[in-house]
Parts: sequence; C-alpha cells; structure tokens
Amino acid sequence: MLAAQKLVAFGATGNAKQATAFYSGILGLSIRSDDAFAIVFDANGVELRIQKLERFTPQPFTTLGWQVANIDQVLARLAASNITPERYEWLEQDAAEIWKAPSGARIAWFKDPDGNLLSVAEYADG
Repeated sequence: MLAAQKLVAFGATGNAKQATAFYSGILGLSIRSDDAFAIVFDANGVELRIQKLERFTPQPFTTLGWQVANIDQVLARLAASNITPERYEWLEQDAAEIWKAPSGARIAWFKDPDGNLLSVAEYADG
C-alpha cells in the first residue's frame, strides 16, 4: 500500500536553535522550512521533520541512520566538529568505535545535541 509512496522521517528536539546548528551546520542538511512546530530538512530527498517540543527525553535506541560510502571519512569530519562516536562495552568496536556487523557492515553511533542516537553505516557490498 505505501511501498511506492515517499517516506517522511521524524525526530524531536527541545532546543531548536541547537538542532538547526547540528543538522544544518554540522551534518550539512539544507533547511526546507522552520515554523513553530518543526524544522524541516532535506535529507537527500527525504523530508526530515525535527519536531519542536517544550520538553524532550531521548530514547535509548537509534532514531536515524545514514548509509555512507566511507565511514572513516564521515567520522573524521564529525570529529572535526567535536562529535565523538559512542562506545558500547557489549559490542566489539575497533579503536575508531566502529562495530563490524555479521553482514560485514561497519557501523558507528553518535548523538545529536538532544541526545538522539544517530548512526552511520558503510555496507560491505558498497
């Protein structure tokens, strides 16, 4: 029923100014609109609506993720903006905090200013 329809992704923030600086300034997403309810970004053709909330508590699971061509380059660019990957003691991560999944994918997690857990993944098949 919805397989041929366009996906819209959602997130949330308790601080719209910080979220805008992060998603636009650091991650490089262009802003489509910004109103009293949400900041809308273009995430490579997917609408990402970051809802503005008075109070927000982040969830402990990954809320957004990106497939990337070179995870090492992405992590280096994030590090240049003082964004550090998350370390999980229960996962075997390398020195760069990258976990190699059974599929061969290389995955790392980091947080936005609100504490939302985001990921980048470089898939083994390119």
